Amino acid sequence: MDLSPVKLVPACKDYIWGGTRLKTEFKKGTELDKVAESWELSAHKDGESTISGGDFDGLSFTQYIEKNGRDCIGKNAEKFEFFPILIKLIDAKGNLSIQVHPSDEYALKNEGEYGKTEMWYVVDCEKDAFLYYGFSREVTKEEFKSRIENNTLLEVLNKVEIKKGDVFFIESGTIHAIGKGAFICEVQQNSNKTYRVYDYDRRDKNGNARELHIEKALDVTTLKPAAKYDTGDTKILAKCKYFTVEKLDCKDSEKIALSRDCFRSLVVLSGNAVLTVGDAKLEIAKGDSIFIPAQSGTATVCGECEAIISYV
Repeated sequence: MDLSPVKLVPACKDYIWGGTRLKTEFKKGTELDKVAESWELSAHKDGESTISGGDFDGLSFTQYIEKNGRDCIGKNAEKFEFFPILIKLIDAKGNLSIQVHPSDEYALKNEGEYGKTEMWYVVDCEKDAFLYYGFSREVTKEEFKSRIENNTLLEVLNKVEIKKGDVFFIESGTIHAIGKGAFICEVQQNSNKTYRVYDYDRRDKNGNARELHIEKALDVTTLKPAAKYDTGDTKILAKCKYFTVEKLDCKDSEKIALSRDCFRSLVVLSGNAVLTVGDAKLEIAKGDSIFIPAQSGTATVCGECEAIISYV
């Protein structure tokens, strides 16, 4: 018998640049004063999502998989040593650090976990919001190091003004940063490995400068502009060997193809609807994260909502 879809409760993070929209607007239940990130679908040791309601209420996502067997994540995801993806909502009240993520090869050798390729969907943003995405021109390793040391790195980064609905694909090795005023849905590899290279000389709550990772960043950063990215499909936002991400815009009723090859994840960005999978019906609303176990057939969404659909 196929498993019914389940709602997930995210792990929340209160990094210094975070805001309050995830609490007030997206109804994340947390005692944190501010929420920078909510890890909507996560089996990562640094913050797992948990099951809300039904037969598996209160289980961590890893416990849920262990209880139901790896068939529930599908054949494609079973190929990975760890659950392959991590999905976040990010509320950037302030600027994030300038950072870079390692490749699988480098991260597995040096950090004991996967590298990090990711994509961003701009859910909302303030006027004049921006992000940094790769270099504005090719640089040498020596210039990169020198500009980090003399605080002129921003001068050679590609600064991009953003608007709602923009999509960015950030392959591992691409230097990047989300700017203040951006609200992002991020789909990434299941990794929490980030190398900071510049952090605006900010201090943590104890007055200490946040750690930088210059030497590792020098090892892994691609020293040229990021390649233009376009899936060529208006429905598919991003597609790579790690994940596929689609946008659901439901005005009345939409169907989602399911498969035994992989699960489906839904992160609801706006609206209200009813999700039907087999005999199971689930009311969904803005801020909800839904995991649909791998199975054949279709899911139906009835109502008016926007959602990000992710799978492997």
